[in-house]
Amino acid sequence: MVELAREQALALLAQAPFGRVVYTRDALPAIRPVNHLLDDGLIIVRTRLASQFSAAVQSRSGVVVAYEADDIDIDRRTGWSVVVTGIARPVTDLARIARYEQLLRPWIGSPMDGVIEIEPTIVSDIGIIDNHTADGAGTAGS
Repeated sequence: MVELAREQALALLAQAPFGRVVYTRDALPAIRPVNHLLDDGLIIVRTRLASQFSAAVQSRSGVVVAYEADDIDIDRRTGWSVVVTGIARPVTDLARIARYEQLLRPWIGSPMDGVIEIEPTIVSDIGIIDNHTADGAGTAGS
């Protein structure tokens, strides 16, 4: 495994079709898959205003969440994983909401009437490289 630079990690995240948001629900971690886009350094997700994730963000100012996306090729033993920790806030500007409704189409059948932005504070990222030879034996350092 190798650590990736913040810019490289965010560029990989921008290419991922979906990720997982981790938030607190009833004092316990909850995880939901969502699609996203990166816009001006912010992770943007659409959600239902009635969802538990949206309610958690709406109920307090500046909720800390984690966002994870990855692309792992199990056969080739390569890939990457990016975890962002940051502050989640509802987007309230109507022009931004309209823009994100055009740019970010939900991939589930439910209507999405809320938009949440996540400001990356901590970016943890790894690249996974194959440390094995063709015969399956580990190389030095594995």
